[in-house]
Amino acid sequence: MEHPYSEVLRVRFRDTDTQAHMFFANYLVFADEVAGHYVEQFGFDWSHPDNYPCFVFTANVSCDYIHECLAGDDVRVTVGYERVGNTSATIGFSMTRVADEQPLAKGSFTQVFVDKETRKPISVPQGIRAILDPSD
Repeated sequence: MEHPYSEVLRVRFRDTDTQAHMFFANYLVFADEVAGHYVEQFGFDWSHPDNYPCFVFTANVSCDYIHECLAGDDVRVTVGYERVGNTSATIGFSMTRVADEQPLAKGSFTQVFVDKETRKPISVPQGIRAILDPSD
């Protein structure tokens, strides 16, 4: 699936592990950072929950590691909503090295929409669904 939003991030030395390639968890950090910028394009900033009718919790993370990347590599991270269900939504991501277009990783985050009081899943609010749903 082609994702509609992308940014280029540089792998810093501190993003790498003792084997000199990017530490596995930092692939998720890169994807999460770009996903946050993507939803900001719609006017959302999940870090300010008082502005929204519910909380949005990440309930599942998936990542397939395809190839290593090293300190100094520029990485294109693309993101986009792939599915909006009843109580959850899935935002997918892919990562490629800019220099040679080498695929590096692909995966997804599943976000669950949760009532602020009960902490139980609720239906994705219609106003949010209308913005995020990739099938519209």
